[in-house]
Amino acid sequence: MPEPLRLVVAEDHALIREGLVRILRDLGFDVVGEAADAPALEALAAELRPDVLVVDVQMPPTHTDDGIRAAERIRRAQPDVGVLVLSQYVEEQYAMELIGEDPRGVGYLLKDRIADVATIGDAVRRVAAGGSALDPEVVARMLGRRRSGDRLGDLTPRERDVLAGMAEGLSNVGIADQLGVSGAAVEKHVTGIFSKLGLAKDPADHRRVAAVLTYLRARS
Repeated sequence: MPEPLRLVVAEDHALIREGLVRILRDLGFDVVGEAADAPALEALAAELRPDVLVVDVQMPPTHTDDGIRAAERIRRAQPDVGVLVLSQYVEEQYAMELIGEDPRGVGYLLKDRIADVATIGDAVRRVAAGGSALDPEVVARMLGRRRSGDRLGDLTPRERDVLAGMAEGLSNVGIADQLGVSGAAVEKHVTGIFSKLGLAKDPADHRRVAAVLTYLRARS
C-alpha cells in the first residue's frame, strides 16, 4: 500500500482546525502538523516537508492575507508541495496570485466545502498529484467577468463549460459526468479548445495547464 499523503493544516480557529484535522484523518490522510499562525506554518513546512498544505487565507499575525502569503513563500521554497487554500469568501485575486504562472498543485476552496467530505478529499488528492482544484463558485465568478475581446471569444458555450471544468481540476470523465455528455464529446471539445487557443503543438498535459491559465486570465 502507498504511504498516506502527509498534510500540514493551518487554521487559527481551534475548533475549525480540530474538525478539519479529524475529517482529513478519517479520509486516510496523515496530518503531521498543525499551525495557528503564518510563521508557525512556514516553520512546520520547512521542518516536515509535507505533501500538501491546507491553509486558511486569513491568519495571524494580521488576520488579513497572512495564510496565502505564507503559502506563496513556501511554494517558492518547495515547488513540489501542494497547496489547498480555504477562504470564507470568493476572492479571485487570491486564487490568481497563488497560481501565478502555473496552476499545478494548487487548490482554492470556500470553507463551506469542508462539510462536503468527498469534495475536500478529492481536492487534496488533486493538488498532491500536481493537478488543480478551484472552487466552482470562483470559476463561475471568473467566467462571468470574461471580456468580450479576450482569447476565449472564439469558444462555443459548450467549450467554455468544458474549459470551466478543466479549471476546477476535473478530468475528462468528471467533466462528462458534470455536463451529462459522453466522454467522446468532451474529448472533441477539449481538442477544439486547444486548437482555438493555439495550443496544438505541446504535450496534452502542458496544453491543459496553458488552457486553464488562459481561462483564468481572461477576466476584467
